Amino acid sequence: MPRMATPKQTVTLLYDPTEFEEFVKEWVPTQGVKYDLVERQGGSGDHGIDVAGFLTQAKLEGEWHNYQCKQYARDLTWAIAAQEMRKMFVAAAAGHFTVPSRYVFVALTFAVSLKRLISKPSECRAKFLEDLSTTKDKLVAKLDDDERRRVVELAEGTDFGMFSCIDLDQVLEEHMTTPHWLARFPHVPPASGPMKLTPPELPRHDEARYVQRLVDVYRERFPDKIDSLEQVDDVAEAKGHLLRQRVAFFAAESVRVFARDSTTSDYFDQVKEDVYTIVVEEAERAHPNGWERHAAVTICAGTVEVTETVLKPYVGPEVRKGVCHHLANDNRLIWCREGEQ
Repeated sequence: MPRMATPKQTVTLLYDPTEFEEFVKEWVPTQGVKYDLVERQGGSGDHGIDVAGFLTQAKLEGEWHNYQCKQYARDLTWAIAAQEMRKMFVAAAAGHFTVPSRYVFVALTFAVSLKRLISKPSECRAKFLEDLSTTKDKLVAKLDDDERRRVVELAEGTDFGMFSCIDLDQVLEEHMTTPHWLARFPHVPPASGPMKLTPPELPRHDEARYVQRLVDVYRERFPDKIDSLEQVDDVAEAKGHLLRQRVAFFAAESVRVFARDSTTSDYFDQVKEDVYTIVVEEAERAHPNGWERHAAVTICAGTVEVTETVLKPYVGPEVRKGVCHHLANDNRLIWCREGEQ
């Protein structure tokens, strides 16, 4: 059986420049900056902007960050980086946009000499200005003296500390924390998986409906002892039962949150549908009481074979049991019915 391509191989060998820019766009929000908008602008006439992160609604007229994407098989060198810098300064001097406060080269790998130069902003600026005075770059060569002067003055007044390099290894590591990772690389789930959630001492507001459904079960089973949630603690059998159901609910909740934050909520919705499709038949059967119906349905849920999605490895019996309570929250499962006793 052939081995699956690694995420790095997938990006390096299979992505075209447009797809690489989309990949970078998905990664940009991991950079610890609250952007008003992240937008891909790469293409003909982009003035050197591949992915822009806007910090204000003023967009290119306000503060913004530029992510320049270079999917080259070879190391990104100073010659290529400087060409992109010139493109940016020429466009900014012409009034197409303000100079970004951060300019990030995103590439597969970088030449050591480029990384070293960019790590020394003053030397980087001096090198850029020296090259600017001798370059045969057509973009610069066609400028008149006044236009060239504005470009030089703009570069002289710019803090070259805004330039940085981020390679594919770092992008992949950080992209793994985004909701887009599993959609791109479903065979490589995040190492952490769902974060285990435990029920708080008192039910949360989003537990109200399914917990009330369970209280109805206890009221029916222990009519002389339980009439409200507060009385459940006084009956050991009911207390232990409620705790187990809440643990199961939060096991399912951990998978729901994981799906929401790491991929798409549609996958958890699919799990709910898989469970409901099977257990509804048991739920609709006649049972002596709600206690027996609940037991039969949750046992049945433990046998459900869920659809093959990125969530499947995390959907064990306890999660499937907890999904029943999510369905009860949705009013799709009810344990007690009139006239059963």
